[in-house]
Amino acid sequence: MAVKWGVLGTAGIARWATIPGMKKSKNCELYAIAGRDEKKVDAYKKEFGFEKGYVGYDALLADPDVQAVYIPLPNHIHCEWVIKALEAKKHVLCEKPLAMNADEVQKMFDAAKKNGVILMEAYAYLHSPYVESLKKDVQSGIIGNVDFIDTAFVTQGYKEDFRLHKEFGGGAMYDLGCYCTTMILSLINSDVTEIHASADIKNGVDYLTVAGLNFANGSRASFTVGMALGANTNGRYDRLYIHGTKGSIISAVEYNQEGKLSYTISAEGKSIIRNIDAPQNYALELDQLNACILNGDSPHITEEFSLKNMRLIDSVLKEIGY
Repeated sequence: MAVKWGVLGTAGIARWATIPGMKKSKNCELYAIAGRDEKKVDAYKKEFGFEKGYVGYDALLADPDVQAVYIPLPNHIHCEWVIKALEAKKHVLCEKPLAMNADEVQKMFDAAKKNGVILMEAYAYLHSPYVESLKKDVQSGIIGNVDFIDTAFVTQGYKEDFRLHKEFGGGAMYDLGCYCTTMILSLINSDVTEIHASADIKNGVDYLTVAGLNFANGSRASFTVGMALGANTNGRYDRLYIHGTKGSIISAVEYNQEGKLSYTISAEGKSIIRNIDAPQNYALELDQLNACILNGDSPHITEEFSLKNMRLIDSVLKEIGY
């Protein structure tokens, strides 16, 4: 049995990542696509084989055959359209960051519970066996207790993009910082007690943000995010360093990377290279949510995790005066 999916919007990430993931996913039927531009809707329908195309998001939500919707709309309208979809009794996968603030996140999950449907935030990379392997190694104690994590996600700049508009939920922290915060929170199981952050803000948008975090268990973390590598280039910089009381882990794997991946563990005077075969993250994400819908599995990205992460993002944004 396949879940009939609708896609609310014709954003780039839907075209190059999530819809291809849907096509690879188990139990996933590309049923409907909706957008504001009829030509774009027709193009997506033909390219990917959607059964139906709608001009306008409400029309898709009114279709009783749509069981679940993927929402890749700009950040500032996530809350509005997620709640509309939930009230239409559709299960929802919404792109990260789920909302503009933690209050919106809570409203969205409250609506999901009220309507008896599932809401999950789309962090495709967290479904990767690469991340699962990292977590397993950290939890095994091979590097001892984690005392410090540093990570970065820096991309190209943009000449014109919604990311350059604060009112649309743009900026480095919203777009990229959420990757770093979710990675850190996945590896340090403790509450954040102190935050220090600074940002390069131009025209109201943070182009580069650097933050340091202290945790209740004594661990510390730092991250750097930015749109800083030259306008409209393919430049990108990712890093992850995990230091423990007995060793360390270092990785240059890009967030959301797939294929043959590896990272290095240094402990007890030895180096271990961990090799992982990682399928397309977006397909894994859809597999997991389909299993929730069809089999009653629990969402991998939970309400508790999404709220904890959004509260951290809120605090960093407050610290940089955003």
